Amino acid sequence: MKLIVGLGNPGGKYAHNRHNVGFMAVDEIFDAYDFSPWRKRFCGEICEGRIGRTKCLMLKPSTYMNESGRSVGEAARFYKLDLDDVIVLYDEIDLVAGKLKAKKGGGNAGHNGLRSISSHLGNDYHRVRIGVGRPAQKSQVSNYVLRDFSKSDHQWLEPLLDAIARKFETLLERSSGDFLNQVVEHLAPFDEKPLKKREDKPARDNANNKNTDTNNTPGKSSQKSSQSDDRGPLADMLKLWKKTDTDKE
Repeated sequence: MKLIVGLGNPGGKYAHNRHNVGFMAVDEIFDAYDFSPWRKRFCGEICEGRIGRTKCLMLKPSTYMNESGRSVGEAARFYKLDLDDVIVLYDEIDLVAGKLKAKKGGGNAGHNGLRSISSHLGNDYHRVRIGVGRPAQKSQVSNYVLRDFSKSDHQWLEPLLDAIARKFETLLERSSGDFLNQVVEHLAPFDEKPLKKREDKPARDNANNKNTDTNNTPGKSSQKSSQSDDRGPLADMLKLWKKTDTDKE
């Protein structure tokens, strides 16, 4: 079994913050596959299901970011999971907005959620790093990550979360490199045609059940066309990925 953890802060006040992109990602995965309703356990919210052939437990800690390890540690110990079975999705200010990286182990780069998890489990768990960019001044980091994504950010954020969910099975059953390549391939059509924006989803709060809409596949909700431009945020993101796909991190 795999433990898939999204990092963020609980409550509607933080729901659309950059710091909550880990919560947003696991919510998208929840919609894409057959999972049980969210329920409260392990100082957080959990749901169970399968992604392809892999049995999975998803967790959103309710401890606030700085104490995420308490929740993750409880779940991992209860199910007797190895660090290789733990995957954490989170916001990464050291990646440009819209860039995605995946790796096992490494440092915490000042991320309090990772620092907490590492203090409870060790460092050698898997990480999916979702780039949100960083402000010009180091002193602005806290305010920056605790602010909502801008309207223009959603031009790259929604397709990226959709791609993460659709291709997550590859991360579980093949490799992080294959996963990243498939995400880029999935996003490529958005670079070749007008980007469409899905209807806004209501903010998720504690212990939500699945939406009653029978369409739970990411990217299939009602859409509105917007102006095509090969210099838009998503196009820039894809060009950057293709230029740096040989990076070793």
